[in-house]
Amino acid sequence: MRPSLRVYGASVTTRVLSICALVLLAVPASADVALPPILGDHMVLQRETPVRIWGTADVGEDVAVEFARQEKKTTADGEGRWSVTLDPLAAGGPFELTVHGKKTITIRDVLVGEVWVGAGQSNMAGNVGHYAKVDPVLERLAAASPYARIRLTNRGPWREANDKNVRGFSALLFAFGVKLHEELDVPVGLMVGAAGGTPSGAWLSEAALAADPAIQELIEKYAATYPALLRKYEEVTLPAFEKAAKNAVAAGKPAPRTPLPPIRPGTVNNKPVGHLYEVYIRGMQPYTIRGVLWDQGESGTQVGGVDQYTLMGALIRGWRKEWGQGDFPFIYVQKPSGEGCAFDPTDPVTARAEAFAPLPAAPDQAGDGRNVEMHLRIREYPNTGMVISSDLGSGIHPENKSGYGSRAATVALGMVYEKPVEYYGPTYETHVVEGSNVRVSFAHVGRGLAQKHGDTLQGFALAGEDKQFRWADARIDGATVVLSSPEVTKPVAVRYAWGTKRAWANLFNADGLPGMTFRTDAW
Repeated sequence: MRPSLRVYGASVTTRVLSICALVLLAVPASADVALPPILGDHMVLQRETPVRIWGTADVGEDVAVEFARQEKKTTADGEGRWSVTLDPLAAGGPFELTVHGKKTITIRDVLVGEVWVGAGQSNMAGNVGHYAKVDPVLERLAAASPYARIRLTNRGPWREANDKNVRGFSALLFAFGVKLHEELDVPVGLMVGAAGGTPSGAWLSEAALAADPAIQELIEKYAATYPALLRKYEEVTLPAFEKAAKNAVAAGKPAPRTPLPPIRPGTVNNKPVGHLYEVYIRGMQPYTIRGVLWDQGESGTQVGGVDQYTLMGALIRGWRKEWGQGDFPFIYVQKPSGEGCAFDPTDPVTARAEAFAPLPAAPDQAGDGRNVEMHLRIREYPNTGMVISSDLGSGIHPENKSGYGSRAATVALGMVYEKPVEYYGPTYETHVVEGSNVRVSFAHVGRGLAQKHGDTLQGFALAGEDKQFRWADARIDGATVVLSSPEVTKPVAVRYAWGTKRAWANLFNADGLPGMTFRTDAW
């Protein structure tokens, strides 16, 4: 039997959670019926699914909730907590929601439609007012407000999406919501919890980390190396820094930045796991939602020894468990952003893409594509979709937030709402060796495979048993691509767009979406 793993992170104090619990749930000896801050005027409730309404009251107090010709009754429990579940609702409104206890609370201007949470770091937090200055499409969307049936909340009161409110709101999530509203013709509620420069390890709960065997195993392996890392820091790194700082001061130059110590096992860069989850996400639960749009990755996990793919699995599972809504859709933005060419550079969505480039002299033989591949793998988790960003513009903070929001909405429309739209580019499915050729089959062909820019299809590489990749000649044959190379007569492996900077890869589908990076080897 495998020995049990030590649970790292479980001993981290949860003072923030305790404070939240006291604020939202603790009830004094006499307490009027009350609702959490997330339930208020102008909110949007999720359509076509049971909707939870909850709050606090006196212990044993009878509570009744009335909404849209429904009445649900309950009694506050021994800790003064209560909740009811409304039957599935049709889109519409505005309505009033009334809560009756020893007093009556009336919530006004309530709509029913689609509710999405936007979370992550600066690319989700960045607001409309900032990005509209460099994104003309976003400026037009903002100028078209008010959107009476789009509502916004950023951990505060719900607000109508008028010109004043949208400019302080997430640019990406706002553009996403506008397209959903236009395509679905229903009210849309947008809830954002994001903070710039933050790692994924800060966004899952302590409980989710402690319950995940894959993360615990990686942390345990890292913990075995930690004493040596700390010793090197104290005996080599710090003395070298102190010497360099002394020399810099003597020369009248700025001292170098103090090096950070190694990350303690089970922490997020030596901070408590999940501290941002408690501040930004916990208070939204269990508000009924359709799904989550996530934009984070530039800051990695900052949990020693744990990669982004593994941590995101724990985060997705944890959020779903803690929300109590099953496997709701989780859509994330591909990282790193950009670095690929676009099917149509004149399209406003892809106008910031890289210009088509010639092939490098030889394929990358090492690991330049591994970070791209790791983020692609997050799609393997159930009911999880990816916003292809390779053709949307590069940089740590891409300016094309309207394009990112539009592409994200397309993923939601196809994956979640089952609209007849293609939301992925050609995606590797399988391959067959045919003599000296290789035939690669793709999913998400859409209206057909397409080659754009230049005279030839390029970006594919073949390798034989020597594991040395050479550029392949490629041609489209129906829903497949046939590859060959005079230098690889017995091919055993295929790669496509293997590299971070890959503006030379030019496979698309006729729907205008770029082919995704893949490899068939595990070298």
